[in-house]
Formats: sequence, structure tokens, C-alpha cells
Amino acid sequence: MDQVNGSVVTEFVLLGLAQSLGMQFFLFLFLSLFYVGIVLGNLFIVFTVIFDSHLHSPMYILLANLSLIDLGLSSTTVPRMISDLFSDCKIISFHSCMIQMFFIHVMGGAEMVLLIAMAYDRYTAICKPLHYLTIMNPKMCMLLLVTAWIIGLIHAMSQFVFTINLPFCGPNNVGSFYCDFPRVIKLACMDSYRLEFVVTANSGFISMGTFFFLIVSYIFILVTVRKHSSKDLSKAFFTLSAHISVVVLFFAPCMFLYVWPFPTKSLDTFFAIVDFVVTPILNPAIYTLRNRDMRVAMKRLSVQVVSSRDVT
Repeated sequence: MDQVNGSVVTEFVLLGLAQSLGMQFFLFLFLSLFYVGIVLGNLFIVFTVIFDSHLHSPMYILLANLSLIDLGLSSTTVPRMISDLFSDCKIISFHSCMIQMFFIHVMGGAEMVLLIAMAYDRYTAICKPLHYLTIMNPKMCMLLLVTAWIIGLIHAMSQFVFTINLPFCGPNNVGSFYCDFPRVIKLACMDSYRLEFVVTANSGFISMGTFFFLIVSYIFILVTVRKHSSKDLSKAFFTLSAHISVVVLFFAPCMFLYVWPFPTKSLDTFFAIVDFVVTPILNPAIYTLRNRDMRVAMKRLSVQVVSSRDVT
């Protein structure tokens, strides 16, 4: 293979998730079942929101986009994880590694902003219900979605343009089952301390800041509701607990992966699997099982699909 950007290294070595055959079979079943659940669950939410006119409101449009992002984030790594389980030579090309890192951070950055948008939507609905339709109009909803994707692109590109031009001359062992900026940057044949700090600040500190901002926002909403009506507090808490669960599931692994100063392979692997496998399948369950409108809409869609099959 030709050299890339003057680098000697043209491919990277990934680590396996398991060594024993029994564990490999277990992970194959676990990852395969979860990935099928991720694809079907998130696509079902997207199609339900699209085809059910009762769900054409900002909250559900944002939820459908969250499902698309979760599906995309999972698809950047999980298929590769499954295919590498029984492979003796876990090699990823330079280009594939760069593309994987880029899309992980596009999806991650977009989801970060989208969760803020969903928190703003809930704040408006709970604290300013009379002005909700005026504030969260279709134009505002579209603006929030476009902003999320643009910031996701900027977040990924700001790290990608520096990393792809680094000289790599060996070693080429990433030390993980997927490519990510902090691990790949450490393999560069130059002093990369400043760039590592930029990546930590870009992904880690921003994740921490966003996480605490969201938690404070939800607490503020609950305090505001409690001041106006203690009866509505339990209802608001029930609604927001789903959002808080998603925020914790998304940001906790991110903060560990990018900020924790003493990473270990086992914890690194665990939190990465939570981010790429567990969270994307729990999000549909959290939002659908706890949301009456979504459950009713899914039943309507299922009945329509079954009826159309019977007619044909």
C-alpha cells in the first residue's frame, strides 16, 4: 500500500475483545442480538414519528433524530467488533481508521447538542406551556437540528484535520478494539502532548461541562415546577427522569474515556461497549416504554403494517 501523508504506517492493529473461544461465542451472540435490537428499535422510532401525524411535534422530531444518531454511532464500531471476534489478524487500514474516528465524533458531537436541545424543549413545555408552540415552532426545531449536526461536524473536523496529517512510523497498535483520536495520536512519531490536550479539552472537558449543565438544567426545571405546583412535581420528575437517564448513560462513559487520567484496558473496554452498544438500545426502550403517546403510535403503526400485509 502507498504511504499516506508521508507516513510509514499504513494500517493499525486493533485489540481483540476476548481470547477464549467460549467468550468469543458469548460476545458474538451478545453483540449480534444487541445490534439487531439497536437497528430495529431505533428505525421503528424513526418510522413511527415520520408516519404518525400525531407525533409531528418538536419533542418527537428531536427523539427521532436521537434514534438516527444512536444508530449511526453504533454502526461505526459494532459491525467491526463482531467481524473481528473470530479474526486472528485484527487490522484496520489507515483510511478506515480515520473515517471511523471522524464519524464517531460527528455522531457524538451531534448527540451532545441534541440532548441540550431536548432539555430546552422540556424546559419550555414544563415551565412555559402557554408559549410552547410559539417558542418551539417548526423553524426553531429545524434550527436546533441543523445546529446539532453542524457542531458535530466542527467537533470532529477540529480533531481530524490535525490527526490525519500526523507522521506515523510505528508502533501501530491502537490498544483498543476501535480507533479513537487519543489512542491514535499517541502513536505519532512526534511530541503530541499539546494535541492530546486539545483532544481531551474538545471531547472530555466539553462532555463534563455539558453533562453538569444538563443536570443543573433539569434540577432547575424541577425546582421551578415545585414552586408553582407541588402536584405537578411527580409528573415532571417522571418525564425528566427518562432524559436524565439518557444523559447519564451517554456522558458517563465519555467523561471516563477522555478525562480519566488512569485508564485501564478493562474499564476502557467496558465503558466503550456501554457507549456503542448498551446506550443506543436503551434509549428507544427508555423513551418508548415510558411514553404513552409513543406506545399508542407504535401500536397504530403495527396494526397498519399487519393490515396492509393481510390485504396483499
